[in-house]
Amino acid sequence: MVQLSSSSRQQLQKKVFLFNTQSRAKELFEPVTKESNKVSFYSCGPTVYDFAHIGNFRAFLTYDVLKRWLRYVGFDVRHVCNLTDVDDKIIVKMQAEGQSLLEVTNKYTDAFFEDLDVLNIVKADKYPKATEHIADIVAMIEKLISTGHAYEKEGSVYFRTSAFAEYGKLANLKFDAMQEGAGGFGPNDRRGQDEKENARDFALWKAFSAQDGEVVWDSPFGRGRPGWHIECSAMCHCLLGPTIDIHAGGVDLVFPHHTNEVAQSEAFSGEPFSKYWLHNGFVNINNEKMSKSLKNFKTLRDIATSPFDARAFRFMVVTAQYRNPLNFTPDTLKAAINSLRRIDKLVNELTQAASGGGASSEAASTLANETGEEDKALMSAATAALVSFDEAMCDDMNTPRASAALFGLVGGAEKALKKGLVSRSTASSVLLAIRKMDEIFGVLYQVPTAYFAASTNGAASTSAAAGAGGSGALAAADVPESVALLVAQRSELKAQKKYAEADAVRAQISALGFTIKDGKGGVEVFRL
Repeated sequence: MVQLSSSSRQQLQKKVFLFNTQSRAKELFEPVTKESNKVSFYSCGPTVYDFAHIGNFRAFLTYDVLKRWLRYVGFDVRHVCNLTDVDDKIIVKMQAEGQSLLEVTNKYTDAFFEDLDVLNIVKADKYPKATEHIADIVAMIEKLISTGHAYEKEGSVYFRTSAFAEYGKLANLKFDAMQEGAGGFGPNDRRGQDEKENARDFALWKAFSAQDGEVVWDSPFGRGRPGWHIECSAMCHCLLGPTIDIHAGGVDLVFPHHTNEVAQSEAFSGEPFSKYWLHNGFVNINNEKMSKSLKNFKTLRDIATSPFDARAFRFMVVTAQYRNPLNFTPDTLKAAINSLRRIDKLVNELTQAASGGGASSEAASTLANETGEEDKALMSAATAALVSFDEAMCDDMNTPRASAALFGLVGGAEKALKKGLVSRSTASSVLLAIRKMDEIFGVLYQVPTAYFAASTNGAASTSAAAGAGGSGALAAADVPESVALLVAQRSELKAQKKYAEADAVRAQISALGFTIKDGKGGVEVFRL
């Protein structure tokens, strides 16, 4: 049996290395409270004014792999991911769509959670909203004013960067070499630069203006709304405390967002804000930066038009080195789809072999003496693959190396199965090893097909799998006989309550390029 013992997990726990943006180096991961296995983890979530794009989901998938891995080796992770529901972009969207703050933010918050489900992302323990923490934000700003780290001006409040000696340390900024004000205005700055004492100062509270409409709260500084940066600091401090173990986000957030979070959080508490900072690289489209101006802006819903597309996107992201730029093209998605088909096919064959559904018992008996050594070699290869996988993941989540360990085992198992040289016990062990690796990769799952219906997708789908209620289902005459036989076999197994075997048959159907949906009128078949 291939497995990690609890003692092995404790050993692994001491050998996890992560690249810390703060030190620009790989560091041994140890929680702030060293004698504890508890880990506090805060990640930046979406601004809920539109459907999230694939760059956002690269970040969310990076958080997912990190959390899965830390839990795999024995850490107790408490994960908080914020939802930014007060922001300039949201106000613009409200005006454009003629909707209220709640109507806009609820719509895109629901879409975000649908996207998480379709990508098999493990949910955070808490998804706080900025609007739920206005009192905490105001209290934090009041203290920053009282300590001289912030000042009021015309109803707005700004953080005084000159009062925080280490401002810019996370981004390694050298202000002596910079021209004052050369950076211009950030996306959340008012056009009231004259209000600031220093061009680097940033808004903690924005005085009400007519364009804000209903997005306004009363405060000791006057009517207004919070700035973007203070929202995260207040929510993180409220839910996880003054010092956390890990803060993560996209590389574009290092400055100014995370830089400003560090300044205001540490000025407020007098304690280090986060011990480790992890940042994932950008997603490029055909080797160009993704942007709306280049008309290459892609949401998840643009590219995931079938269940296999969604799984392939997850596979493509989680097997890439998280800190490097990721280039998205139709070919990279196609390559990921082909890799998944290969894994699905092998998992199905191993499942059959493990249950005795492969070679006949007579053939297996005849080959027993001849195949013993090769069978043992495959068993050893499964154990070695897990060790290589673990070593790769301990090295700053090196998922390309971890993926190589997986596919090394896949290749060996394919050859052995083709020759009929795999015993039931070895098939079970290889299958277990693959599933253990998939605890991190998370690509062997059933995608919720309702997502691809036009009524829930929020975007036109070009996939035959997009229709609910039969609109995209194949007519019986268009379903290949081999697929139809498997569908019938699965239905019979489900009727007998043999659910594991039914799932194995469903994997065979997927390997042939089809997916199915159970409905009141029977089973519908769709092309992937």
